[in-house]
Amino acid sequence: MDKKSIILETIIQQGTLPLFFYKDAEVSAEVLRALYRAGIRAFEYTNRGVAALKNFEVLRKVADTELPGMFLGIGTMKNGKMAQDFVNAGTDFLVCPGLVEGVADVAINNNMLWCPGCMTPTEIIQAENMGASFVKLFPGNILGPGFVSAIKELFPNTSFMVTGGVDTTRENIDSWFKSGVAAVGMGSKLITKQLLENKDYATIEANTKSVLEIIKDLKK
Repeated sequence: MDKKSIILETIIQQGTLPLFFYKDAEVSAEVLRALYRAGIRAFEYTNRGVAALKNFEVLRKVADTELPGMFLGIGTMKNGKMAQDFVNAGTDFLVCPGLVEGVADVAINNNMLWCPGCMTPTEIIQAENMGASFVKLFPGNILGPGFVSAIKELFPNTSFMVTGGVDTTRENIDSWFKSGVAAVGMGSKLITKQLLENKDYATIEANTKSVLEIIKDLKK
């Protein structure tokens, strides 16, 4: 398998893609370590602050020196230049909130996994035609599991990840997997603002382990 396939398989096996941004690089690094200890091997840092690129470079060093097997992606990619900057910083994959042709071009030129955000069947078709095989349904809290169930059979060759409003409860996670998603993106419900502010890495680790155990059990 090529690297793109290995990363996609890692995300699907994991069943979740944790994501967050925090302004402080060392706090971000400690969260990455906590996620790794919990069993996470693919993770999305989000480009949502002025320090994102600098922080990402720190995370890349941490992953390379301390966390074998960790794939580090970058999210909230809105244009090609932004995507290329993070490719230069060593990202393993690219995630978008929408369907962005410039990001697709960067991903294709670098033979890299990219995950565009889509909200309609038209956008999913466009994403497939642009070469995407992994699509983020966003925002999940607006679309709902019923949307996934309704469109899933139209796209047998595409894997879906839902992001936005996914909760850490068994009931919520189960509803998404029953609808047909391959993974759930988890941000502020898993890595809450309060946990970040309190530097409560032990709880982040415990919560992530719990989510991974729920997903493993649901996949049986």
